[in-house]
Amino acid sequence: MFAGENGLKGDPRLQAITEAIRVVPHFPKPGIMFQDITTLLLDHKAFKDTVDIFVDRYRDMNISVVAGVEARGFMFGPSIALAIGAKFVPLRKPRKLPAEVISESYELEYGTDCLEMHLGAVTLGERAVVIDDLVATGGTLSAAIKLLERAGAEVVECACVIGVPEVKGQCRLNGKPLYILVEPREIEHCC
Repeated sequence: MFAGENGLKGDPRLQAITEAIRVVPHFPKPGIMFQDITTLLLDHKAFKDTVDIFVDRYRDMNISVVAGVEARGFMFGPSIALAIGAKFVPLRKPRKLPAEVISESYELEYGTDCLEMHLGAVTLGERAVVIDDLVATGGTLSAAIKLLERAGAEVVECACVIGVPEVKGQCRLNGKPLYILVEPREIEHCC
């Protein structure tokens, strides 16, 4: 579900967040309109508003784990975790974590990838939220859910700053709700 359809319709913060995201045409390959959140991070107010919207949503949901997907989920997850009194658990690409890990592979349109988490990072029954910057196909979020559930966590919801319009009608992911702040920005008169 989009934030604008869930109590935040007309909220000026959503428009400011949208406007703070830079679009880079044809990156990393022709035809892709890359949604660059680094400009959102440079805008103190828009960045704070992004975190605040997530914090307001999760503050009273008894969340004990905020799991951030590498790498851009790391930019939002720790601030959200601190604000709601939860721990932050990084979900990393292979061979990035130094101790024993559990892994979950997933399919991409051009191959496979994998997420890893330290063994013991979450315990049985902990309530988790998965945070990432963008959801397109849902493959990465689906792998994150499976990884956390295999470790015994209860995934309450997935949350992304940006969600492609094709995901708009898809309110659930592996049976879990999906919360999205804004749709991707488009560029007028793009080459």
